[in-house]
Amino acid sequence: MPSRKWATGLPAVTLLTTALFAGLAPAAHAVPTGCTTSVNGSTASSHCTGGTGQHQVAITVLHVNPAVGYVYNVGPWVSPGAVSSATIPPGTIISLRVQTR
Repeated sequence: MPSRKWATGLPAVTLLTTALFAGLAPAAHAVPTGCTTSVNGSTASSHCTGGTGQHQVAITVLHVNPAVGYVYNVGPWVSPGAVSSATIPPGTIISLRVQTR
């Protein structure tokens, strides 16, 4: 019968272990808020007005040369209030977005 006692104690041990790990988990980080993107000539930018963390502009372009295909470019990671800018490769913009962390 020792295996029966072990089996009944297993849920309690699992519950205690889960509570321990939940208590040690790091706090969630807030992400930037109020983010917008813009294009000025061959430069794309992102700007976030609030929150914490960082943001960057990300661009996907279908290159003018079909043999090249899709080209991806990103700006630097910056804090809210600062502007992240990146050069737009030649071609048609497929996606212009703000990435946050």
